[in-house]
Amino acid sequence: MREWQGKRYWLIGASEGLGRALAHALSRVGTEVIVSARDEERLQDLVAELPGKASYVPLDVSDLEAVQKAADEVGQIDGMVFLAGVYWPMKATEWDAEKIESMVDVNFTGTVRAVGAVLPKMIEHNHGHIVLTGSLSGFRGLPGAIGYGASKAGIMYLAESMKIDLKKTDIEVQLVNPGFIKTRLTDKNDFKMPFIMEPDEAAKLFFEHMNSDRFKRNFPTVFSWFFRLSQFLPDWIYFRLFK
Repeated sequence: MREWQGKRYWLIGASEGLGRALAHALSRVGTEVIVSARDEERLQDLVAELPGKASYVPLDVSDLEAVQKAADEVGQIDGMVFLAGVYWPMKATEWDAEKIESMVDVNFTGTVRAVGAVLPKMIEHNHGHIVLTGSLSGFRGLPGAIGYGASKAGIMYLAESMKIDLKKTDIEVQLVNPGFIKTRLTDKNDFKMPFIMEPDEAAKLFFEHMNSDRFKRNFPTVFSWFFRLSQFLPDWIYFRLFK
């Protein structure tokens, strides 16, 4: 069990959905929560809802200077959770370069910017906790996931590399790979989404993982088995499944 009382955590991408629900979960256990996203009005509403000490810093993670400025404003923290993301369902035959670039820039490069803004201070103090949000879609290529799946695969690789590089420090790195969560992003999908979860349900599992000493959590569990096992399938079998 991790000690949460009196700790300071910065949640980036917390104005809606999973991030908003996780902010409530952390606030309920006595953590001081600083929330960031682009929508200042939604952040204000969230801070007013939270039962514990909370504040907000508006932030566009696609702007490197803004990320660094926000990190300076937030100050010393015990942990950072990156949840920001954008998504458009898209096939390679419907290539939209602008939207793909946005998904990569916010989801993956935004993660890199945020980590770069907090990790040096954590290394200096030899203390910290970084939680990154991947996706089940990042395990292998999927139809209609151009841009999004690739950006999440990058996050998953990044988290693994950080875990290895920081193993001799007191900085903990964790990775969470959710499946479908009912949000304004998944509302864009026009197909049946297996095992889709409500944000509060997903946040409970997310927080449980943060409270553990394990590196990675994939959920929903049963749904995640397909993605994990798919990594062991020969390419010709895997691609035939989606033919």
